[in-house]
Amino acid sequence: MPGDKYSILLPTYNERDNLPIIIWLIVKYMQEAKINYEVIVIDDGSPDGTLEVAKQLQKIYGENRILLRPRAAKLGLGTAYIHGIEHATGDYIIIMDADLSHHPKFIPQFIELQKQGGLDIVSGTRYKGAGGVYGWDFKRKLISRGANFLSQLLLRPNASDLTGSFRLYRKEVLKELISRCTSKGYVFQMEMIVRARQLNYTIGEVPISFVDRVYGQSKLGGSEIVQFAKNLLYLFATT
Repeated sequence: MPGDKYSILLPTYNERDNLPIIIWLIVKYMQEAKINYEVIVIDDGSPDGTLEVAKQLQKIYGENRILLRPRAAKLGLGTAYIHGIEHATGDYIIIMDADLSHHPKFIPQFIELQKQGGLDIVSGTRYKGAGGVYGWDFKRKLISRGANFLSQLLLRPNASDLTGSFRLYRKEVLKELISRCTSKGYVFQMEMIVRARQLNYTIGEVPISFVDRVYGQSKLGGSEIVQFAKNLLYLFATT
């Protein structure tokens, strides 16, 4: 519909180098596609000055385009989305990473597919069609592929990329899914898709190129992998 508005949620933690680039790319591709949008930056008390950079970007692009909704500390991805939704004025919510691993050029494709099928969710996939992963070493690729394979085997979610975090949701659908999810960390995205299947929400997929972060360090560690395994077994037992 012509009046549709899209709220892009950008949770950040130590992304001062990446934030100006990702915001510039979002503005570029949304303007070129003539899409009505807003970007909500949810910074969790980054010690590197990410919030100060965000304030400068707000001055450049305007308060109607860049909304700053910081929090005092790292409180989890799910609560970051809830916090963002509370301030979102869009009909649809787009979630993506701020570290340049998700390219905004795919957003118009998400929107087009959603409109064509009247879908509830559109998810970017690294494991279908022209999708792919670039910049990861063999170990990281193996972990990701292995996690996705086990998830597919145990959960049968009817989606090719369970652990990705580049998605478009109808706002009310995202609210409902978050209210039902119990997982934290990287498993959160997986549970969102599993719960969506349970509730018979319609899901479409757009192949994307995932590129490893250029600046900063990955936040994936051993504790996240252990937590993933525990939550995968929990979801298998309860869904």
